Amino acid sequence: MELETALEAVRGRGGAEGLERVLGRYNEKKLCEGILNILEKDTKTSCQVACLEALRILSRDKKVLVPVTTKENMQILMRLAKLDMTEDSLEDVSNFPVIVEALKCLCNIVFNSAIAQKLSLELNLAAMLCNLLKKCKDQQFVDDIKCFDLRLLFLLSLLHTEIRSQLHHELQGLQVLTQALESSFSIRWTDKYKAAEEHDGSPLSLQETDCAIEALKALFNVTLDSWNVHSENESHQFRYMAAILRHCLLTVGPTEDKTEELHSNAINLLSNIPVSCLDVLINPSTQEETVLKYNGMNMDAIQVLLDFMEKRIDKGSSYREGLTPVLSLLTECCRAHRNIRKFIKAQVLPPLRDVSNRPEVGTTVRNKLVRLMTHVDLGVKQIAAEFLFVLCKERVDNLLKYTGYGNAAGLLAARGLLAGGRGDHWYSDDEDTDTEEYKSAKPNINLITGHVEEPMPNPMDEMTEEQKEYEAMKLVNMFDKLSRDEVIKPMGVRPDGTMTPLEETICQYQTNEQDSSDSD
Repeated sequence: MELETALEAVRGRGGAEGLERVLGRYNEKKLCEGILNILEKDTKTSCQVACLEALRILSRDKKVLVPVTTKENMQILMRLAKLDMTEDSLEDVSNFPVIVEALKCLCNIVFNSAIAQKLSLELNLAAMLCNLLKKCKDQQFVDDIKCFDLRLLFLLSLLHTEIRSQLHHELQGLQVLTQALESSFSIRWTDKYKAAEEHDGSPLSLQETDCAIEALKALFNVTLDSWNVHSENESHQFRYMAAILRHCLLTVGPTEDKTEELHSNAINLLSNIPVSCLDVLINPSTQEETVLKYNGMNMDAIQVLLDFMEKRIDKGSSYREGLTPVLSLLTECCRAHRNIRKFIKAQVLPPLRDVSNRPEVGTTVRNKLVRLMTHVDLGVKQIAAEFLFVLCKERVDNLLKYTGYGNAAGLLAARGLLAGGRGDHWYSDDEDTDTEEYKSAKPNINLITGHVEEPMPNPMDEMTEEQKEYEAMKLVNMFDKLSRDEVIKPMGVRPDGTMTPLEETICQYQTNEQDSSDSD
């Protein structure tokens, strides 16, 4: 009788205060056991929904999950979620609320319980979820089922590496999840890997957006470590996925925040796709499709990536999580695909004209990226510098022209390029052309700061020789004290461009001098 009173409160008939008062009288573990005992029996749909809603709330607390995380009770929830069905379709619409609530409960339980994660592998939960997902493909009114099915697959693949491997290699998880992602969009294919441009298309609904986001997150887990393609079938699968992601980048959600979340997850997944398969992002363009093209290639998706990058820079926080994925993706695209690199360079590093300000001062994308080259977060500054370096075809002289030696020193030291030169990657031989304004200002540019400075008076002009010698010795003594106290460590540059302690450089120089004099 008391349990029935609690269920009446769960159904909302006693109000929020009544619900809290009634449920507070019970030991939560016993309440979970009682709810599962009711769910095990064939009860009417409204009672099942009420029980599952209560269990979903209780399952957020790890302390009360002990009675739930048994094989028998997990199977009860799986049965209610229609995960043990062998039928070809979901016909009984009245059962949909029960299926959704059971999936929500399983999501909470799997997320909060390591025991449930192990049981999921034993009960082959991932295979059943994939089977249910296939049934949702051509059904109406099942967006919620599909969304929570995908969320549960995401959680399983995130929390259990064996399930991630099972999805990838045994359950055709890539194909199933990719089809689920495609079904979230109204894609009309006009050619292989090419979707029709819908410039006046309506935004996705909230449900469609949420389903797409959950599919993207699950695919991200399944495609981890997929940087290399070993077969023609894998290449086709990844190119097909990239074509869907291109459409995703050109699609907007119901709100600006949802659009950003959708694009962020698409970018994360694109980072897992082998870079050789990303050429589908810039399919050949016709004049009717877009005015944004380069060398006859449609650059709409690349422009979305650039706009997303700048928006994340302007946000000014969470650079490691929010900015580095898109910067890393753009860097790899530029390194592998010449048209993408040249299109992006034209926008990020246009020909220099005004060099009166430092490279890091201003509001252009170049200014913002150069500022990141000296960011306190090592990972952020490395990827920002690497991106600009690749745009400069990994040539040191080109990089210094756009950033100044001071901003680029960290990258050059890490790459062993302080003595100049270029990186290991090969690029086309087309040369950059300097503007007349830059050529005229070039002799007066300070190489360290990267801009033209007003000439400063020389403070030594009015000093006597004795005063100059005194100031020089004072400076030497200061550096000597800092060095002996190990506050600083004087460094030199080897002939190969790498850094080494100054003592080693001097010894190497003296040895070279000795060898030279002996040969004479």
